[in-house]
Amino acid sequence: MKGKSPHENTSFRSVTSPDQLVDLRERLDRTRFAPALSGSDWKHGTPPGYLSELVEYWRTRFDWIAAEERLNALPQFLAEIDGNTVHFVHARGVGPRPFPLLFSHGWPGSFWEVHKIIGPLTDPAAHGGDPADAFDLVAPSLPGYGFSPHPGTPGLSLGPVANLFDKLMTGAVGYSNYGAQGGDWGAQIISRLAREHGDSVAGIHLNLLGEMPVLDENSPPLTPREQTFQAEVQKWLAEESGYSQIQGTRPSTLASGLSDSPAGLAAWIVEKFRAWSDCDGDVESVFSKDEILTNVTLYWLTNSIATSARLYYEALHAEGMMSMLDPGYVATPTAYASFAKEIVSPPEEWVRRCYNVTQFTEYKQGGHFAALERPEELVGDIRAFFRPLRG
Repeated sequence: MKGKSPHENTSFRSVTSPDQLVDLRERLDRTRFAPALSGSDWKHGTPPGYLSELVEYWRTRFDWIAAEERLNALPQFLAEIDGNTVHFVHARGVGPRPFPLLFSHGWPGSFWEVHKIIGPLTDPAAHGGDPADAFDLVAPSLPGYGFSPHPGTPGLSLGPVANLFDKLMTGAVGYSNYGAQGGDWGAQIISRLAREHGDSVAGIHLNLLGEMPVLDENSPPLTPREQTFQAEVQKWLAEESGYSQIQGTRPSTLASGLSDSPAGLAAWIVEKFRAWSDCDGDVESVFSKDEILTNVTLYWLTNSIATSARLYYEALHAEGMMSMLDPGYVATPTAYASFAKEIVSPPEEWVRRCYNVTQFTEYKQGGHFAALERPEELVGDIRAFFRPLRG
């Protein structure tokens, strides 16, 4: 379980050319905003008024070079695995026996989501914790996201990504036994990881559902809370899933605009950060403009919005949508952290139909981006779950 030296993989630093920043600023200068619709606010998506404010900040005040320095403060590497170049953070733990932990982000996030929890997880003593809780943290960029280029061929759906991440952990960084944490795509990927690679995966920690239960004539009847949850899911799919349908059916058409217009890209991403977080309608009450734009600029400079959307297409066509949640059961020990303003919040009995749940915790605050919104609660939950699994 020791793991290979990170020097056996290629070290990585982000380097942005002045020409890239000049091009970005010129495009922002030429932004043509859509006409405002009176009284619509965010009901129709990102309103032109807020977008113009965000674009102006991006154009005149946001400091990407400083943000890039913060990114480069994380120990980053590239590994070549089965024809894929995988970018990842690999931070060694400080403690008597650090436990390996894979952290998988989702869309429209990035590996940058790990930056608030990486210190407390790898060096708990420096953050008021017990050094026995230290982790070796590995946080890859999903293929086609940020600094992990898409291979340019079809077929890279959730199952293949799970296999790729297992090879990253057991081969490229050399851990024979490890844990995994994820939300959004990460929850689905590590659920498949646990099902397919149970010999390697000691336990998984989720903050979003990554599986659907198998419901048949032998299943216990649904409880009233489960029936309510099913209705909530259907309502969400009807009213909020348009982004996933377009990314799952015509990602290249959408990307034609978002790859050319930084303002369009910002509008597409910030709307989800507002809708999916516990912000009571004010996205900047949870995320600063600098945090939002660090993530958006990462997508822009790597031109990865198109390749990130391909995962939706692959998941829809390989596995079928809400039905992007794969029916099955995960026998690996599982923790579920339920944050109050998550996209959908399944009751505990529903989660237990899908997983071998050994820890289920409900939090009164927090939304979809747990590592960014409620890092202290997430870190505490992860530490508590993995303590009995470290052996």
